[in-house]
Amino acid sequence: MLDVKDLTIKFGGLVAVSNFSLNIGEKEVVGLIGPNGAGKTTVFNMLTGVYAPTSGTISYLGEDIQGLKPYIITSKKIARTFQNIRLFSDLSVLDNVKISYDYKLKYNLLDSILRTPRFKREESNMDSEVKDLLKTFNLLDKCYEKASNLSYGEQRRLEIVRALATGPKLLLLDEPAAGMNPQETAELSDLIRWIRDTYDVSILLIEHDMKLVMGICDKITVLDYGKVIAAGSPDEIKNNPKVIEAYLGEEATVNA
Repeated sequence: MLDVKDLTIKFGGLVAVSNFSLNIGEKEVVGLIGPNGAGKTTVFNMLTGVYAPTSGTISYLGEDIQGLKPYIITSKKIARTFQNIRLFSDLSVLDNVKISYDYKLKYNLLDSILRTPRFKREESNMDSEVKDLLKTFNLLDKCYEKASNLSYGEQRRLEIVRALATGPKLLLLDEPAAGMNPQETAELSDLIRWIRDTYDVSILLIEHDMKLVMGICDKITVLDYGKVIAAGSPDEIKNNPKVIEAYLGEEATVNA
């Protein structure tokens, strides 16, 4: 589904990510981990068109998508959430999700001004689909509340709903468990598996909660200072000396 080869990006003289490679198959859950500042979110930004790579290739379903605008990449069924929640806080929960339907709607500006039958039909269908999604994620009773009034865990779920509303085949989750308590994290783990199986999506996951990562990922890639230092199964990763050193330091490992 996704094949990334030798992806590199430079900001002036700083090489933020160097020769990054990754592949994701259908319905795989792949973890991307590493210490703070390793370049993980920068990888997401390159995959979704926020940053243009300096070199390397990004192939999605056999098509080169490197350098495409974010809205075009979204239309090709790649969606993401953000490390820092980026909801429209003053809009309702319903409207936050409806925004994701913009590129699907089949009416024009004149239809919306005159409120034509086509406009009303499209809006009605969209409302119905959005409410079905919100119901699935236990947010339907909050659909007319401002997004800012939701709890932290509910806001995280809303971000995932908004991403799923675009109909993705590849979903990129950037630290979805950040700020969650252990119970919420356990529920998130079940939710990610359910999303994969129900919507037939592949998932690329950035996360610092190692219990979550090791429990749901089919394979894991580890970044440190912008370079891949390990890739493999969860068992291979958790026993890899380079990974342990990146997180704990060599001396800490030797003296443990």
